[in-house]
Amino acid sequence: MAHYLDPKNDFIFKRIFGEHPDLLISFLNALMPLEPGKVIESVEYLSNEMVPENPVKKFSIVDVRCRDNYGRQFIVEMQMEWSSFFCSRLLFNTSKAYVRQLRRGENFLELQPVYGLGIINEDFDGETPEFYHHYQITNRQNTREVIKGMELVLVELPKFQPKKWSDRRMAVLWLRFLKEVEDRTKNVSEDLLSDRNIRKALDICEESGFTDEELILYEYYWDAISTEKAALSTSHEEGKAEGLAEGEAIGLAKGLAKEKAEMAIRCAERGMSAAEIAELTALSLEEIHLILKQNSV
Repeated sequence: MAHYLDPKNDFIFKRIFGEHPDLLISFLNALMPLEPGKVIESVEYLSNEMVPENPVKKFSIVDVRCRDNYGRQFIVEMQMEWSSFFCSRLLFNTSKAYVRQLRRGENFLELQPVYGLGIINEDFDGETPEFYHHYQITNRQNTREVIKGMELVLVELPKFQPKKWSDRRMAVLWLRFLKEVEDRTKNVSEDLLSDRNIRKALDICEESGFTDEELILYEYYWDAISTEKAALSTSHEEGKAEGLAEGEAIGLAKGLAKEKAEMAIRCAERGMSAAEIAELTALSLEEIHLILKQNSV
């Protein structure tokens, strides 16, 4: 019997949609508000680093960024918990991609639309039961007047109910896949197994297909998420006196630094080299040697 890993994990999500263009095409065609007759037929992966270096860089890199056969760009992020700055970051990444299309002297008419898609594994809008939120630049007096160029879509995964989208089969299957498949899942619905794209994604999620080093990275992500939640909770309290934004950044940075150090120690105890640990944790070799020396590893 197969044991599946959670596709919402950053490492698994990127493995599915960042390495298999056919699955990304199916996913985007199912979920994005595309113009009639303009389905995505092919994609080209683009660099996903959109923001400068910062203390919490791991959480400022998008999961997948691509360009399709029409020149449209898509930025996809899987977010395990809601934070006050997620929307701003998605908007920043989307607008940055839109601006970077043109070089000096080029025609504005050459600009192509950019779409930002955020899948959030938490409820963030308590005022509506709707789980799918589509944002455009519109005229407040006449919402049919739209300035085209950038669009954002946020999906609250816990609120998702298949019956609300009974006419959108692939959208339902993809969201069910993300919502229902969790860590160490053994049994999967026949509805999911019956579709070739979802079945391929499930095959990618099988635990047996990953090396010990990759499974360490998988567990490291969950550790980092736990640390982030704790750090954000602490920083919200401390931030009341010192400024919320500064408190969030400081608390999160300290938590992640501690988590990376613990990860480096565990990897070293498993016999991994400093270079391998650096690749997994994004720590420098100097930092790794110092951590191991201080902990007598």
